[in-house]
Amino acid sequence: NNVERILRLEEERFAETLEQGLKILEADLAQLSTTVIPGDTVFRLYDTYGFPVDLTGDIARERGLTLDMESFAQAMSQQKERARAASRFTVDYASSLQVVTATEFTGYERFSSLTHVVALSCEGQPVEQLTTGATATVVLAQSPFYAESGGQVGDTGLLEWSGGEFQVTDTQKQAGGAIMHTGKLISGELRVGSEVTALVNRTRRLSIMRNHSATHLLHAALRELLGEHVAQKGSQVGPDRLRFDFSHFAAVTAEQLATLEQRVNEQIRANLDVETRLMSYDEATQSGAMALFGEKYGDEVRVLRMGDFSVELCGGTHVRRLGDIGLFKITSEGGVASGVRRIEAITGQGALLWIDENEAKLKQIAALVKAGRDDVEEKVDRVVRRVRELERELEQLKGRLASSRGSDLISQAQQIGGVKVLAAALAGVDPKDLRDMVDQLKNKLGSAAVVLATVSQGKVAIVAGVTVDVIPRVKAGDLVNQVATLVGGKGGGRADMAQAGGNDPSALEGALAAARDWLKNQLS
Repeated sequence: NNVERILRLEEERFAETLEQGLKILEADLAQLSTTVIPGDTVFRLYDTYGFPVDLTGDIARERGLTLDMESFAQAMSQQKERARAASRFTVDYASSLQVVTATEFTGYERFSSLTHVVALSCEGQPVEQLTTGATATVVLAQSPFYAESGGQVGDTGLLEWSGGEFQVTDTQKQAGGAIMHTGKLISGELRVGSEVTALVNRTRRLSIMRNHSATHLLHAALRELLGEHVAQKGSQVGPDRLRFDFSHFAAVTAEQLATLEQRVNEQIRANLDVETRLMSYDEATQSGAMALFGEKYGDEVRVLRMGDFSVELCGGTHVRRLGDIGLFKITSEGGVASGVRRIEAITGQGALLWIDENEAKLKQIAALVKAGRDDVEEKVDRVVRRVRELERELEQLKGRLASSRGSDLISQAQQIGGVKVLAAALAGVDPKDLRDMVDQLKNKLGSAAVVLATVSQGKVAIVAGVTVDVIPRVKAGDLVNQVATLVGGKGGGRADMAQAGGNDPSALEGALAAARDWLKNQLS
Protein backbone atom coordinates (compact mmCIF):
# COMPACT_ATOMS: atom_id res chain seq x y z
CA ASN A 1 0.00 0.00 0.00
CA ASN A 2 0.97 3.68 -0.17
CA VAL A 3 2.16 3.84 3.45
CA GLU A 4 4.60 0.98 2.92
CA ARG A 5 5.80 2.54 -0.33
CA ILE A 6 6.40 5.89 1.35
CA LEU A 7 8.37 4.28 4.21
CA ARG A 8 10.46 2.24 1.79
CA LEU A 9 11.14 5.28 -0.40
CA GLU A 10 12.18 7.36 2.62
CA GLU A 11 14.62 4.63 3.64
CA GLU A 12 16.02 4.47 0.11
CA ARG A 13 16.33 8.28 -0.05
CA PHE A 14 18.31 8.35 3.20
CA ALA A 15 20.63 5.61 1.90
CA GLU A 16 21.17 7.65 -1.28
CA THR A 17 21.87 10.73 0.84
CA LEU A 18 24.52 8.85 2.80
CA GLU A 19 26.14 7.44 -0.33
CA GLN A 20 26.25 10.82 -2.08
CA GLY A 21 27.47 12.59 1.05
CA LEU A 22 30.27 10.05 1.58
CA LYS A 23 31.51 10.54 -1.98
CA ILE A 24 31.59 14.31 -1.59
CA LEU A 25 33.26 14.08 1.82
CA GLU A 26 35.92 11.71 0.48
CA ALA A 27 36.65 14.10 -2.40
CA ASP A 28 37.01 17.03 0.01
CA LEU A 29 39.21 15.04 2.39
CA ALA A 30 41.52 14.14 -0.50
CA GLN A 31 42.20 17.88 -0.96
CA LEU A 32 42.44 18.64 2.78
CA SER A 33 45.73 20.26 3.80
CA THR A 34 45.07 20.36 7.58
CA THR A 35 43.63 18.12 10.28
CA VAL A 36 40.52 20.29 10.54
CA ILE A 37 37.55 19.87 8.19
CA PRO A 38 36.35 23.42 7.35
CA GLY A 39 32.96 24.50 8.63
CA ASP A 40 31.78 25.45 5.13
CA THR A 41 32.41 21.85 4.00
CA VAL A 42 30.37 20.50 6.92
CA PHE A 43 27.63 23.05 6.22
CA ARG A 44 27.52 22.26 2.47
CA LEU A 45 27.14 18.55 3.19
CA TYR A 46 24.36 19.25 5.69
CA ASP A 47 22.49 22.05 3.91
CA THR A 48 22.79 20.98 0.27
CA TYR A 49 22.94 17.20 0.54
CA GLY A 50 21.21 16.50 3.88
CA PHE A 51 24.28 14.70 5.26
CA PRO A 52 24.06 14.56 9.08
CA VAL A 53 26.67 16.63 10.94
CA ASP A 54 27.05 13.85 13.55
CA LEU A 55 28.02 11.38 10.86
CA THR A 56 30.60 13.82 9.44
CA GLY A 57 32.00 14.08 12.97
CA ASP A 58 32.18 10.28 13.36
CA ILE A 59 34.10 9.93 10.09
CA ALA A 60 36.44 12.75 11.09
CA ARG A 61 37.25 11.10 14.45
CA GLU A 62 37.98 7.77 12.76
CA ARG A 63 40.64 9.53 10.65
CA GLY A 64 42.16 11.64 13.40
CA LEU A 65 40.47 14.81 12.12
CA THR A 66 38.24 17.43 13.75
CA LEU A 67 35.41 19.70 12.59
CA ASP A 68 35.49 23.48 12.60
CA MET A 69 32.16 23.81 14.37
CA GLU A 70 32.58 27.54 14.97
CA SER A 71 32.62 28.35 11.25
CA PHE A 72 29.81 25.79 10.73
CA ALA A 73 27.68 27.70 13.25
CA GLN A 74 28.49 30.95 11.44
CA ALA A 75 27.42 29.45 8.10
CA MET A 76 24.16 28.27 9.67
CA SER A 77 23.54 31.74 11.08
CA GLN A 78 24.22 33.37 7.71
CA GLN A 79 21.83 30.95 6.00
CA LYS A 80 19.06 31.81 8.45
CA GLU A 81 19.66 35.51 7.86
CA ARG A 82 19.50 35.00 4.08
CA ALA A 83 16.20 33.15 4.50
CA ARG A 84 14.80 35.96 6.64
CA ALA A 85 15.96 38.56 4.13
CA ALA A 86 14.41 36.64 1.24
CA SER A 87 11.07 36.56 3.03
CA ARG A 88 10.98 40.34 3.51
CA PHE A 89 9.10 42.37 0.96
CA THR A 90 10.69 45.29 -0.82
CA VAL A 91 9.27 48.78 -0.26
CA ASP A 92 5.54 48.66 -0.96
CA TYR A 93 4.33 52.09 -1.90
CA ALA A 94 0.75 50.79 -2.10
CA SER A 95 0.63 49.63 1.52
CA SER A 96 0.00 53.11 2.92
CA LEU A 97 -2.79 53.78 0.44
CA GLN A 98 -5.94 52.64 2.21
CA VAL A 99 -9.01 52.66 -0.04
CA VAL A 100 -12.42 51.91 1.43
CA THR A 101 -14.20 51.19 -1.87
CA ALA A 102 -13.48 47.90 -3.64
CA THR A 103 -12.55 48.03 -7.33
CA GLU A 104 -15.04 46.37 -9.66
CA PHE A 105 -13.13 43.77 -11.68
CA THR A 106 -14.24 43.67 -15.33
CA GLY A 107 -11.44 41.47 -16.68
CA TYR A 108 -13.45 38.28 -17.02
CA GLU A 109 -15.36 39.75 -19.95
CA ARG A 110 -12.97 42.31 -21.51
CA PHE A 111 -9.38 43.52 -21.82
CA SER A 112 -10.19 47.24 -21.56
CA SER A 113 -12.50 49.50 -19.55
CA LEU A 114 -13.37 53.19 -19.44
CA THR A 115 -13.07 54.15 -15.79
CA HIS A 116 -11.86 56.88 -13.41
CA VAL A 117 -9.14 57.30 -10.79
CA VAL A 118 -10.24 56.76 -7.18
CA ALA A 119 -6.89 57.24 -5.41
CA LEU A 120 -3.19 57.85 -6.06
CA SER A 121 -0.05 57.08 -4.08
CA CYS A 122 3.54 58.21 -4.73
CA GLU A 123 6.58 57.24 -2.63
CA GLY A 124 4.36 55.78 0.04
CA GLN A 125 2.13 58.83 0.45
CA PRO A 126 -1.41 59.50 -0.83
CA VAL A 127 -1.40 62.32 -3.40
CA GLU A 128 -3.98 64.18 -5.48
CA GLN A 129 -2.00 64.20 -8.72
CA LEU A 130 1.05 62.73 -10.46
CA THR A 131 3.55 64.34 -12.80
CA THR A 132 5.60 62.79 -15.61
CA GLY A 133 8.24 60.31 -14.41
CA ALA A 134 6.57 59.48 -11.09
CA THR A 135 6.61 55.87 -9.88
CA ALA A 136 3.23 55.40 -8.26
CA THR A 137 0.14 53.33 -7.51
CA VAL A 138 -3.24 54.02 -9.10
CA VAL A 139 -6.62 52.77 -7.84
CA LEU A 140 -9.52 52.72 -10.31
CA ALA A 141 -13.26 52.44 -9.84
CA GLN A 142 -13.44 49.59 -12.38
CA SER A 143 -10.52 47.65 -13.82
CA PRO A 144 -9.91 44.83 -16.30
CA PHE A 145 -6.48 44.26 -14.68
CA TYR A 146 -6.29 40.96 -12.78
CA ALA A 147 -4.59 41.38 -9.40
CA GLU A 148 -2.11 38.67 -8.43
CA SER A 149 -3.95 35.88 -6.63
CA GLY A 150 -4.24 32.11 -6.49
CA GLY A 151 -0.86 31.65 -8.16
CA GLN A 152 -1.75 33.79 -11.19
CA VAL A 153 0.55 36.78 -11.66
CA GLY A 154 -0.86 40.30 -11.89
CA ASP A 155 -1.60 41.93 -15.24
CA THR A 156 0.46 44.62 -16.94
CA GLY A 157 -0.61 47.20 -19.49
CA LEU A 158 -1.48 50.88 -19.88
CA LEU A 159 -3.79 53.57 -18.52
CA GLU A 160 -4.45 56.10 -21.27
CA TRP A 161 -6.16 59.48 -21.42
CA SER A 162 -6.00 62.54 -23.60
CA GLY A 163 -2.46 63.84 -23.26
CA GLY A 164 -1.11 61.16 -20.94
CA GLU A 165 -0.10 57.54 -20.36
CA PHE A 166 0.65 55.45 -17.25
CA GLN A 167 2.51 52.16 -17.69
CA VAL A 168 1.25 49.43 -15.33
CA THR A 169 4.03 46.97 -14.39
CA ASP A 170 2.21 45.05 -11.62
CA THR A 171 -1.26 44.61 -10.20
CA GLN A 172 -2.04 43.67 -6.59
CA LYS A 173 -5.16 43.71 -4.40
CA GLN A 174 -5.72 45.12 -0.93
CA ALA A 175 -7.65 43.19 1.67
CA GLY A 176 -10.62 45.48 1.16
CA GLY A 177 -10.83 44.65 -2.54
CA ALA A 178 -9.17 47.74 -4.03
CA ILE A 179 -7.01 46.82 -7.07
CA MET A 180 -3.62 48.57 -6.95
CA HIS A 181 -2.03 49.34 -10.34
CA THR A 182 1.68 49.99 -9.79
CA GLY A 183 3.86 51.55 -12.47
CA LYS A 184 5.26 54.76 -13.92
CA LEU A 185 3.69 57.87 -15.41
CA ILE A 186 5.20 58.02 -18.91
CA SER A 187 3.66 61.30 -20.01
CA GLY A 188 1.17 63.97 -18.94
CA GLU A 189 -0.45 64.50 -15.54
CA LEU A 190 -2.88 62.24 -13.70
CA ARG A 191 -5.31 63.41 -11.03
CA VAL A 192 -7.80 61.78 -8.67
CA GLY A 193 -11.11 61.73 -10.56
CA SER A 194 -9.49 61.69 -14.02
CA GLU A 195 -11.16 59.48 -16.65
CA VAL A 196 -8.82 56.90 -18.15
CA THR A 197 -9.01 53.90 -20.43
CA ALA A 198 -7.48 50.85 -18.75
CA LEU A 199 -5.83 48.55 -21.32
CA VAL A 200 -4.53 45.14 -20.29
CA ASN A 201 -1.57 43.75 -22.25
CA ARG A 202 -3.74 41.38 -24.27
CA THR A 203 -1.00 39.10 -25.62
CA ARG A 204 0.49 38.59 -22.18
CA ARG A 205 -2.90 37.95 -20.54
CA LEU A 206 -3.89 35.38 -23.20
CA SER A 207 -0.66 33.49 -22.51
CA ILE A 208 -1.42 33.56 -18.77
CA MET A 209 -4.95 32.31 -19.41
CA ARG A 210 -3.64 29.38 -21.48
CA ASN A 211 -1.19 28.43 -18.75
CA HIS A 212 -3.77 28.79 -15.96
CA SER A 213 -6.32 26.59 -17.70
CA ALA A 214 -3.56 24.05 -18.37
CA THR A 215 -2.78 23.81 -14.63
CA HIS A 216 -6.37 22.69 -14.01
CA LEU A 217 -6.09 20.01 -16.68
CA LEU A 218 -2.71 18.92 -15.27
CA HIS A 219 -4.12 18.68 -11.74
CA ALA A 220 -6.98 16.49 -12.92
CA ALA A 221 -4.66 14.31 -15.00
CA LEU A 222 -2.30 13.83 -12.03
CA ARG A 223 -5.14 12.68 -9.77
CA GLU A 224 -6.42 10.38 -12.50
CA LEU A 225 -3.00 8.82 -13.13
CA LEU A 226 -1.28 8.82 -9.72
CA GLY A 227 -4.24 8.68 -7.36
CA GLU A 228 -6.57 10.87 -5.35
CA HIS A 229 -3.87 11.51 -2.72
CA VAL A 230 -2.48 14.09 -5.16
CA ALA A 231 -3.33 17.59 -3.96
CA GLN A 232 -2.16 20.99 -5.12
CA LYS A 233 0.53 22.44 -2.84
CA GLY A 234 1.18 25.62 -4.74
CA SER A 235 1.35 27.05 -8.23
CA GLN A 236 2.65 29.95 -10.25
CA VAL A 237 1.04 30.92 -13.51
CA GLY A 238 2.85 33.45 -15.67
CA PRO A 239 2.88 34.34 -19.35
CA ASP A 240 5.93 32.22 -20.22
CA ARG A 241 5.33 29.06 -18.19
CA LEU A 242 3.34 27.35 -15.45
CA ARG A 243 4.63 25.73 -12.29
CA PHE A 244 2.54 23.24 -10.35
CA ASP A 245 3.49 21.75 -6.95
CA PHE A 246 1.63 18.68 -5.71
CA SER A 247 1.76 16.01 -3.04
CA HIS A 248 3.25 12.69 -4.14
CA PHE A 249 5.68 10.27 -2.52
CA ALA A 250 7.90 9.46 -5.53
CA ALA A 251 9.36 10.99 -8.65
CA VAL A 252 7.03 10.95 -11.63
CA THR A 253 8.58 8.59 -14.19
CA ALA A 254 9.28 9.50 -17.80
CA GLU A 255 6.49 7.16 -18.89
CA GLN A 256 4.04 8.80 -16.48
CA LEU A 257 5.05 12.28 -17.67
CA ALA A 258 4.39 11.20 -21.26
CA THR A 259 0.97 9.88 -20.23
CA LEU A 260 0.15 13.16 -18.44
CA GLU A 261 1.07 15.15 -21.54
CA GLN A 262 -1.03 12.92 -23.75
CA ARG A 263 -4.02 13.12 -21.40
CA VAL A 264 -3.91 16.92 -21.17
CA ASN A 265 -3.48 17.31 -24.94
CA GLU A 266 -6.43 14.98 -25.50
CA GLN A 267 -8.61 17.40 -23.54
CA ILE A 268 -7.19 20.35 -25.48
CA ARG A 269 -8.02 18.67 -28.80
CA ALA A 270 -11.54 17.91 -27.53
CA ASN A 271 -11.98 21.71 -27.44
CA LEU A 272 -14.75 21.69 -24.83
CA ASP A 273 -16.23 24.90 -23.45
CA VAL A 274 -14.76 26.23 -20.21
CA GLU A 275 -17.80 27.05 -18.10
CA THR A 276 -17.97 29.24 -14.99
CA ARG A 277 -20.79 29.48 -12.46
CA LEU A 278 -21.23 31.53 -9.31
CA MET A 279 -22.60 29.64 -6.32
CA SER A 280 -22.24 29.37 -2.56
CA TYR A 281 -19.10 27.73 -1.19
CA ASP A 282 -21.06 24.88 0.39
CA GLU A 283 -23.03 24.25 -2.80
CA ALA A 284 -19.80 24.23 -4.82
CA THR A 285 -17.94 21.75 -2.61
CA GLN A 286 -21.00 19.50 -2.39
CA SER A 287 -21.07 19.41 -6.20
CA GLY A 288 -17.53 17.97 -6.19
CA ALA A 289 -15.55 21.11 -6.98
CA MET A 290 -12.01 21.12 -5.53
CA ALA A 291 -10.70 24.10 -3.58
CA LEU A 292 -7.23 25.43 -4.43
CA PHE A 293 -4.33 25.24 -2.01
CA GLY A 294 -3.86 28.35 0.13
CA GLU A 295 -6.78 30.26 -1.40
CA LYS A 296 -9.33 32.08 0.75
CA TYR A 297 -12.93 32.00 -0.40
CA GLY A 298 -15.93 34.18 0.34
CA ASP A 299 -19.56 33.18 0.64
CA GLU A 300 -19.92 33.19 -3.16
CA VAL A 301 -17.36 31.39 -5.32
CA ARG A 302 -16.62 30.82 -9.00
CA VAL A 303 -16.77 27.20 -10.10
CA LEU A 304 -14.72 26.44 -13.19
CA ARG A 305 -15.79 23.38 -15.19
CA MET A 306 -13.87 21.79 -18.06
CA GLY A 307 -16.32 19.15 -19.23
CA ASP A 308 -16.36 16.23 -16.79
CA PHE A 309 -12.57 16.19 -16.58
CA SER A 310 -11.96 19.05 -14.14
CA VAL A 311 -14.17 20.99 -11.73
CA GLU A 312 -12.44 23.43 -9.35
CA LEU A 313 -13.03 26.63 -7.46
CA CYS A 314 -11.02 29.38 -9.13
CA GLY A 315 -11.15 33.14 -9.35
CA GLY A 316 -8.52 33.36 -12.08
CA THR A 317 -8.86 34.14 -15.77
CA HIS A 318 -9.17 31.27 -18.24
CA VAL A 319 -9.59 30.41 -21.91
CA ARG A 320 -13.11 30.20 -23.38
CA ARG A 321 -12.51 26.79 -24.95
CA LEU A 322 -9.82 24.21 -24.17
CA GLY A 323 -8.60 24.28 -27.77
CA ASP A 324 -7.41 27.85 -27.14
CA ILE A 325 -4.53 26.38 -25.07
CA GLY A 326 -3.13 25.00 -28.33
CA LEU A 327 -0.47 22.62 -27.01
CA PHE A 328 0.81 21.47 -23.60
CA LYS A 329 4.42 20.43 -23.03
CA ILE A 330 6.09 19.40 -19.74
CA THR A 331 9.63 20.78 -19.49
CA SER A 332 10.74 19.51 -16.05
CA GLU A 333 9.76 17.46 -13.00
CA GLY A 334 11.51 17.35 -9.65
CA GLY A 335 11.22 17.39 -5.89
CA VAL A 336 10.95 20.63 -3.91
CA ALA A 337 10.37 19.18 -0.43
CA SER A 338 9.72 15.85 1.22
CA GLY A 339 6.57 14.45 -0.37
CA VAL A 340 6.13 17.43 -2.71
CA ARG A 341 6.88 17.30 -6.45
CA ARG A 342 6.98 20.10 -9.00
CA ILE A 343 6.10 20.06 -12.68
CA GLU A 344 6.92 22.96 -14.99
CA ALA A 345 5.27 23.22 -18.37
CA ILE A 346 4.57 25.55 -21.27
CA THR A 347 1.65 25.99 -23.64
CA GLY A 348 0.66 27.48 -26.97
CA GLN A 349 3.34 29.30 -28.98
CA GLY A 350 5.85 28.82 -26.17
CA ALA A 351 5.48 25.04 -26.46
CA LEU A 352 5.95 25.18 -30.23
CA LEU A 353 9.11 27.28 -29.86
CA TRP A 354 10.45 24.82 -27.27
CA ILE A 355 9.88 21.94 -29.68
CA ASP A 356 11.57 23.88 -32.51
CA GLU A 357 14.61 24.58 -30.32
CA ASN A 358 14.91 20.92 -29.38
CA GLU A 359 14.57 19.90 -33.02
CA ALA A 360 17.46 22.25 -33.86
CA LYS A 361 19.59 20.76 -31.04
CA LEU A 362 18.85 17.24 -32.30
CA LYS A 363 20.00 18.23 -35.79
CA GLN A 364 23.22 19.70 -34.36
CA ILE A 365 23.92 16.52 -32.39
CA ALA A 366 23.20 14.40 -35.46
CA ALA A 367 25.65 16.48 -37.48
CA LEU A 368 28.37 16.12 -34.81
CA VAL A 369 28.17 12.31 -34.90
CA LYS A 370 27.54 12.24 -38.66
CA ALA A 371 24.14 10.61 -38.35
CA GLY A 372 20.67 11.08 -39.69
CA ARG A 373 17.56 11.63 -37.60
CA ASP A 374 16.68 7.93 -37.59
CA ASP A 375 20.07 6.63 -36.40
CA VAL A 376 21.31 9.50 -34.23
CA GLU A 377 20.48 7.68 -31.00
CA GLU A 378 22.46 4.61 -32.06
CA LYS A 379 25.45 6.75 -33.13
CA VAL A 380 25.48 8.73 -29.87
CA ASP A 381 25.26 5.51 -27.85
CA ARG A 382 28.22 4.14 -29.81
CA VAL A 383 30.25 7.31 -29.15
CA VAL A 384 29.45 7.26 -25.43
CA ARG A 385 30.44 3.60 -25.10
CA ARG A 386 33.72 4.29 -26.94
CA VAL A 387 34.50 7.23 -24.66
CA ARG A 388 33.93 5.05 -21.60
CA GLU A 389 36.25 2.39 -23.03
CA LEU A 390 38.94 5.00 -23.65
CA GLU A 391 38.53 6.37 -20.12
CA ARG A 392 39.04 2.86 -18.69
CA GLU A 393 42.11 2.37 -20.87
CA LEU A 394 43.47 5.75 -19.76
CA GLU A 395 43.03 4.81 -16.09
CA GLN A 396 44.84 1.52 -16.70
CA LEU A 397 47.69 3.31 -18.48
CA LYS A 398 47.96 5.85 -15.67
CA GLY A 399 48.16 2.98 -13.18
CA ARG A 400 50.91 1.29 -15.18
CA LEU A 401 52.77 4.59 -15.49
CA ALA A 402 52.51 5.17 -11.75
CA SER A 403 53.75 1.64 -11.10
CA SER A 404 56.64 2.15 -13.53
CA ARG A 405 57.60 5.44 -11.93
CA GLY A 406 57.36 3.77 -8.54
CA SER A 407 59.79 1.12 -9.68
CA ASP A 408 62.18 3.83 -10.89
CA LEU A 409 61.93 5.55 -7.50
CA ILE A 410 62.95 2.42 -5.60
CA SER A 411 66.56 2.91 -6.71
CA GLN A 412 66.52 6.37 -5.04
CA ALA A 413 65.61 4.96 -1.61
CA GLN A 414 68.27 5.23 1.11
CA GLN A 415 68.83 2.72 3.91
CA ILE A 416 68.78 4.46 7.32
CA GLY A 417 68.63 2.51 10.54
CA GLY A 418 67.24 -0.55 8.78
CA VAL A 419 64.49 1.47 7.07
CA LYS A 420 64.25 2.35 3.38
CA VAL A 421 63.74 6.14 3.20
CA LEU A 422 62.43 7.94 0.12
CA ALA A 423 61.53 11.63 -0.26
CA ALA A 424 60.88 12.74 -3.82
CA ALA A 425 59.08 15.32 -5.96
CA LEU A 426 57.27 14.07 -9.06
CA ALA A 427 56.35 16.15 -12.10
CA GLY A 428 53.18 15.65 -14.12
CA VAL A 429 51.50 13.38 -11.57
CA ASP A 430 47.84 13.75 -10.62
CA PRO A 431 47.68 14.51 -6.86
CA LYS A 432 44.99 11.82 -6.57
CA ASP A 433 47.52 9.16 -7.67
CA LEU A 434 50.05 9.93 -4.92
CA ARG A 435 48.36 7.72 -2.32
CA ASP A 436 48.43 4.66 -4.59
CA MET A 437 52.07 5.30 -5.45
CA VAL A 438 53.02 5.57 -1.78
CA ASP A 439 51.16 2.32 -1.02
CA GLN A 440 52.93 0.53 -3.89
CA LEU A 441 56.34 1.78 -2.75
CA LYS A 442 55.69 0.68 0.84
CA ASN A 443 54.82 -2.81 -0.39
CA LYS A 444 57.92 -3.05 -2.60
CA LEU A 445 60.41 -1.50 -0.17
CA GLY A 446 59.41 -3.57 2.85
CA SER A 447 60.28 -1.60 5.98
CA ALA A 448 59.93 1.97 4.70
CA ALA A 449 59.15 5.66 5.22
CA VAL A 450 58.04 7.41 2.04
CA VAL A 451 57.01 10.98 1.27
CA LEU A 452 56.04 12.02 -2.27
CA ALA A 453 54.99 15.44 -3.53
CA THR A 454 53.80 17.03 -6.75
CA VAL A 455 52.80 20.49 -7.94
CA SER A 456 49.43 20.98 -9.65
CA GLN A 457 47.86 24.32 -10.60
CA GLY A 458 50.31 26.20 -8.41
CA LYS A 459 49.57 24.12 -5.30
CA VAL A 460 51.73 21.51 -3.60
CA ALA A 461 50.19 18.09 -2.79
CA ILE A 462 52.07 15.84 -0.37
CA VAL A 463 51.45 12.26 0.78
CA ALA A 464 53.53 10.40 3.38
CA GLY A 465 53.34 6.73 4.35
CA VAL A 466 55.21 4.42 6.71
CA THR A 467 55.03 0.67 7.15
CA VAL A 468 53.52 -0.69 10.38
CA ASP A 469 56.86 -1.68 11.88
CA VAL A 470 58.19 1.89 11.50
CA ILE A 471 55.26 3.63 13.23
CA PRO A 472 56.85 3.49 16.74
CA ARG A 473 59.78 5.52 15.37
CA VAL A 474 58.10 7.71 12.69
CA LYS A 475 54.45 8.63 12.23
CA ALA A 476 53.15 9.58 8.79
CA GLY A 477 51.47 12.74 10.12
CA ASP A 478 54.75 14.03 11.57
CA LEU A 479 56.60 13.19 8.37
CA VAL A 480 54.11 14.92 6.06
CA ASN A 481 54.19 18.06 8.20
CA GLN A 482 58.00 18.23 7.95
CA VAL A 483 57.41 19.04 4.28
CA ALA A 484 54.08 20.86 4.56
CA THR A 485 55.18 23.50 7.08
CA LEU A 486 58.05 24.56 4.79
CA VAL A 487 55.78 25.00 1.74
CA GLY A 488 53.14 27.07 3.54
CA GLY A 489 50.73 24.33 4.55
CA LYS A 490 49.72 21.77 7.10
CA GLY A 491 48.43 18.22 7.01
CA GLY A 492 47.37 15.18 8.93
CA GLY A 493 45.92 11.68 8.78
CA ARG A 494 46.53 8.20 10.17
CA ALA A 495 49.74 6.96 11.71
CA ASP A 496 50.56 4.97 8.57
CA MET A 497 49.26 7.39 5.92
CA ALA A 498 48.88 11.18 5.90
CA GLN A 499 48.44 13.95 3.36
CA ALA A 500 48.95 17.69 3.21
CA GLY A 501 48.96 20.66 0.89
CA GLY A 502 50.92 23.85 0.48
CA ASN A 503 51.01 27.02 -1.58
CA ASP A 504 54.76 27.59 -2.11
CA PRO A 505 56.08 25.25 -4.83
CA SER A 506 59.42 27.07 -4.93
CA ALA A 507 60.26 25.74 -1.45
CA LEU A 508 59.45 22.10 -2.24
CA GLU A 509 62.96 20.77 -2.98
CA GLY A 510 64.36 22.33 0.18
CA ALA A 511 61.44 20.96 2.21
CA LEU A 512 62.07 17.42 0.95
CA ALA A 513 65.75 17.71 1.77
CA ALA A 514 64.80 18.86 5.29
CA ALA A 515 62.49 15.86 5.59
CA ARG A 516 65.33 13.50 4.68
CA ASP A 517 67.53 15.05 7.39
CA TRP A 518 64.69 14.76 9.92
CA LEU A 519 64.24 11.07 9.06
CA LYS A 520 67.97 10.45 9.57
CA ASN A 521 67.73 11.91 13.08
CA GLN A 522 64.58 9.89 13.86
CA LEU A 523 65.89 6.57 12.55
CA SER A 524 69.60 6.68 13.38
